[in-house]
Amino acid sequence: MSNSLSFQMNNPSIQNDFSFYRRMRNRVQNLKDAEEHEVSNEVANRMSMFYANATPMLKMLSNAVTNFVKKNPALPLEHTTDIFSTMANLCRCMIEDPEINQKFEKPTTVMFVLRVMVGAIILYDHVHPAGAFYRKSNIDIKSSIKLLKDHPSSSVETLLNAMRYSTVHINDDETPNVIKKLLSEQ
Repeated sequence: MSNSLSFQMNNPSIQNDFSFYRRMRNRVQNLKDAEEHEVSNEVANRMSMFYANATPMLKMLSNAVTNFVKKNPALPLEHTTDIFSTMANLCRCMIEDPEINQKFEKPTTVMFVLRVMVGAIILYDHVHPAGAFYRKSNIDIKSSIKLLKDHPSSSVETLLNAMRYSTVHINDDETPNVIKKLLSEQ
């Protein structure tokens, strides 16, 4: 999940490249019907739909979690949303706490924790009826966004873009203007 956040958003041309492949494949297939291709039309079409989304793996996960919640109405929604809010807040606290943060031996570990935090926020936003951005959310969203913005790595812009463009409730009327402003600032 974590690397998929940055892969498609850092490589937006992959959808165009794949579309070009499919067009060329169809032209060649029309010329040589008998030749067998490594990727079938069905698989190529599925791949195209998968990459059509800016964060394809996260989209698949959010669909799976949303379907799980719908298919299991006896399971309280709070059980699912509490997992995501706890993960998001825990990741934020791990990065904010200097004592814990200094234990990370590699800078890639910090980026991994930030990716997990953003993924948990996005999943929470997809599953919770009011989303991750409303005032009474169990996620300290303002601190999470500030943490990302204050992080020295240039790769956090991808994570901020994931929050901007992969969430459901960011543009809701209930989303505080402070949060909207924080996310809209470059």
